[in-house]
Amino acid sequence: MSDYTTQSVAELIGGRLVGEPGLALTGVNEISLCGPGDLTFIGDENYASRWAHSEASAAVITEGLKLEPGPGRALLYVESADLAMAKMLEAFAPAPIRPAPGIHATALIDPSAEVADDATVGAHCILGPGVTVGAGAVLHPRVTLMDGASVGAETVIWPNVVVRERCVVGARCTLEPGVVLGADGFGYRPDQTEDGQPRITKIPHLGHVIVGDDVDLGANAAVDRGKFGATVIGDGTKIDNLTQIGHNCQIGRLVILSGCCAVAGSVVIGDGTMVGGAAVFKDHVNVGRGCKIAGGAAVITDIPDGQDWAGYPAKPAKDAFREEMAVRKLPDLLKQLRKNK
Repeated sequence: MSDYTTQSVAELIGGRLVGEPGLALTGVNEISLCGPGDLTFIGDENYASRWAHSEASAAVITEGLKLEPGPGRALLYVESADLAMAKMLEAFAPAPIRPAPGIHATALIDPSAEVADDATVGAHCILGPGVTVGAGAVLHPRVTLMDGASVGAETVIWPNVVVRERCVVGARCTLEPGVVLGADGFGYRPDQTEDGQPRITKIPHLGHVIVGDDVDLGANAAVDRGKFGATVIGDGTKIDNLTQIGHNCQIGRLVILSGCCAVAGSVVIGDGTMVGGAAVFKDHVNVGRGCKIAGGAAVITDIPDGQDWAGYPAKPAKDAFREEMAVRKLPDLLKQLRKNK
């Protein structure tokens, strides 16, 4: 980053520069960890309050926040510091690991599989009968694509991913290490043997998984195959690490599911909905489009379009926060009651 100055960064991100234009920038860091020469990012009042005590030379800051750069420092105002940060990190990131096209000598590929000439199949990959791999796709080492699986153009699949039979992955997707697509759903029913002994019977799952284009799946995310038909992940959706998607779920376009979410079977989540970490969803609930679900929420009923919900069990966020404030007052109320006895 040694070739960048506050002026050149402002030009790169389309920012409004206030302060010194010629400061050399040598690194990017979180505001409390910065030293001289570092660039940081300020997206809200919480971070704005730390600017005076930071050693950063410059900050990219969201318009509307009011700060003075101070002597020998600079502020670069943008519409969204978070989006500008993404642009900056993309510019400074090292080139991605991209092996040369071709098939590694240790890969096991069924003769009926079709692999594009410019695709990459890494060491110890396994491609079953009828598999297709699109143009420019990259399979890093130890990826398994089972019978009839399909991977679209320019998709990147990292090590130890398993795509089960008949599952479809769209174009330009990223599957981080350990993703599993198409495992059987968690379907069991109490039963008994012919002689009356109790047992648990497994329900077969005959469907598959369809992942749209431009989808990212985080490390160790799991998407179960449908019992009948497909479990669907819509275009542009981003799913974080360790998230579970149950059988026959229909996840819309541009949905965000943060880490450790658990979505039970046959849940519908509408386009553009954002879900915080460790939220859980009861089976068969329907969540509308453009909703916001707080981290740790337990969704057990349907949610209309455009609503914000929180709590355990989840309810409209205003109600959840009001109840939380009331609960916090209970100790003082109990003390008052004891005094009044």
